[in-house]
Amino acid sequence: MLQGPEINQYDVEPVNAPARQQSQPLYAKREKIHPKRAEGNFRRLKWIVMAVTLGIYYVTPWLRWDRGPFAPDQAVLIDLAHRRFYFFFIEIWPQEFIFVAGLLVMAGVGLFLVTSVVGRAWCGYTCPQTVWTDLFLVVERFFEGDRNARIKLDKAPWSFDKLRKRAMKHVVWIVIAVATGGAWIFYFADAPTLLQNFLEGDAPFVAYSTVAILTATTYVFGGLMREQVCIYMCPWPRIQAAMLDEESLVVTYNDWRGEPRSHGAKKAKAAGLAVGDCVDCNACVAVCPMGIDIREGQQMACITCALCIDACDGVMDRLGRERGLIAYATLKDYDANMALATNPVSGAIEPERVRGADGRFISAVRHFDWRVFLRPRTLIYTGLWVAIGLGMLVMLNARERLELNVQRDRNPVYVQLSDGSIRNGYTVKLLNMIPEPREFVLKLEGLPGAAMFSDELNQPEGRSFAVSVDPDRLRTLKLFVVQPKDEVQPGTTDFRFVLNDMSSSESAAYEAAFEAPEKAR
Repeated sequence: MLQGPEINQYDVEPVNAPARQQSQPLYAKREKIHPKRAEGNFRRLKWIVMAVTLGIYYVTPWLRWDRGPFAPDQAVLIDLAHRRFYFFFIEIWPQEFIFVAGLLVMAGVGLFLVTSVVGRAWCGYTCPQTVWTDLFLVVERFFEGDRNARIKLDKAPWSFDKLRKRAMKHVVWIVIAVATGGAWIFYFADAPTLLQNFLEGDAPFVAYSTVAILTATTYVFGGLMREQVCIYMCPWPRIQAAMLDEESLVVTYNDWRGEPRSHGAKKAKAAGLAVGDCVDCNACVAVCPMGIDIREGQQMACITCALCIDACDGVMDRLGRERGLIAYATLKDYDANMALATNPVSGAIEPERVRGADGRFISAVRHFDWRVFLRPRTLIYTGLWVAIGLGMLVMLNARERLELNVQRDRNPVYVQLSDGSIRNGYTVKLLNMIPEPREFVLKLEGLPGAAMFSDELNQPEGRSFAVSVDPDRLRTLKLFVVQPKDEVQPGTTDFRFVLNDMSSSESAAYEAAFEAPEKAR
């Protein structure tokens, strides 16, 4: 066992526990974090994700999609004025909100699936808070320098140079925040037209207020609060633990090979002391955007961005040691490695116990092993996600693009004409759900001898009418159905209105009721 005086002499940290967890208050005053720029595979992946996601967000409202002369040509448009949602070739009406709900359910199940496989990858790579914070950090580093320069600038007294750097940083932050809010409103109206009206001061008040709110939230969340949004405002850190199991890949400090830590490994080894690969350089802490120490074990604040892996791998490369001291690993593998590295007699961690003759570790850390997908939890999530997606595709392809709705007049319920025939009034609504004009045939089925007429149509009384409906419009008609005295049945008689598209096989029907006196006179 290592003794205190010998440890202090060679600066070796006697840590033999797998993880050290410290209790945290419900709320702590923010200590400003200055994350250092990282280099490595995960940092490059984050750059790519940031470029793609920001590109999609800012560019999408300007994409065009030809839907013909009767519909907007903006590829993605949430048209609140006309209650439509356009997504390239798909058009969603308010009564079809089930498709939007289905997408939200798919997003939730997909989030559960990703979390159960690779932890909080959503938080670390694609969450808007993470993406915009990364962008704001790029700006901050550009004007103020990397970690050490920013810390030095914070401590320096106010001067013209410090004021200039801070002012330019915040100005660019505000420009990005304004662009963020501006891009959002372009999803709700024709982007070129709205931009012109916005710059000329002719846009609706809601457009200016929306941009102002999103500018403020983007600036505050991405520039001033940053990690506090993830820790105190977002509920996902408190939920995601339920999505993980012993087969989930999470960012892990493998203390079975890193402990005991040492700054002077050569001196410690020369003295016969056991030392791990961790040189306690704090590179993993310096690059963490949340300011945590991954060596203290899994923590709620960790967003699984894996920048600590890049930092540690870089240190291991420079020291000529094997990568993977910090890596994606499962709890199952971690426990197995810890059992191998622990001396059964003393209980101390001895990394040499898991090294082979060639000096490499016998038990390799699994990096994104495809086997993590083949577990009951992930298979259930995948199956549910696929089933919902296929179900929505089937419904999307099978949906009718016309609707028929009928409301019978209740005052009066019926009218008895001078010749003894009975008349009922109906309000008929014909909905054309495509951006093209359509011609329909509306006819009666059932109700022997009955005929219908409408003062709004220049057509004679009969059992069928030709009705035109404008593109993406609802047409309302006032119809009267008259049944001769000899055909009238006392009480309620069921019949149907049927609507057929003259240019396709689409049709719709509505079960209606015809009311007559209990005893016809």
